[in-house]
Amino acid sequence: MSREAYGVELEPAEPDPKEEGRAASHDLDWERLARAAASGPQDREDAALLREFLTFQLAGDPYAVPVERVREIVRMRPVTPVPRVPAALRGVISLRGEIVEVVDLRLQLGLTAAEPTRTSRIIVLHGDDGKMSGLLVDAVTDVLRVTEEAIRSDGQGESGRVAALCVRGDQFISVLDFERVLDLGDEL
Repeated sequence: MSREAYGVELEPAEPDPKEEGRAASHDLDWERLARAAASGPQDREDAALLREFLTFQLAGDPYAVPVERVREIVRMRPVTPVPRVPAALRGVISLRGEIVEVVDLRLQLGLTAAEPTRTSRIIVLHGDDGKMSGLLVDAVTDVLRVTEEAIRSDGQGESGRVAALCVRGDQFISVLDFERVLDLGDEL
């Protein structure tokens, strides 16, 4: 039924002009990322040639993880510290009733520590064992679709945590081996 059927006339709330511009821009960015991730390659030939990665920033450098492992991207929220764990394990969050470990990717890769900002995000990943883990990153930037030819093997970078380098124009993007990144066992 429509509003008029009840005899009620609703008026829109007055938006705050300062917040409206930021919110609209932020919503468009998230909407663009979500649409890009949802719309896969259109035909089987493209699917065979393309790989998709979620790209993000750490200390000003681009990194990526395979998009098929990403469950969701969440805004920074309070993280509950866990005692006697490696420094890279920032703690845990509750995500719709599920406990998710949050790894500070800067610390895990040996980069300079930094406090989270408004652009910081937690990338929630599916593991092979069904367990979810979160990666704290500085900012999520894009969904990248590349051909196999644009990916170069690299087994030595970041203590073996970089699986490959992706060439995008004149820029290299480090594709992380997320299983190694999430392996904190040798640091306990």
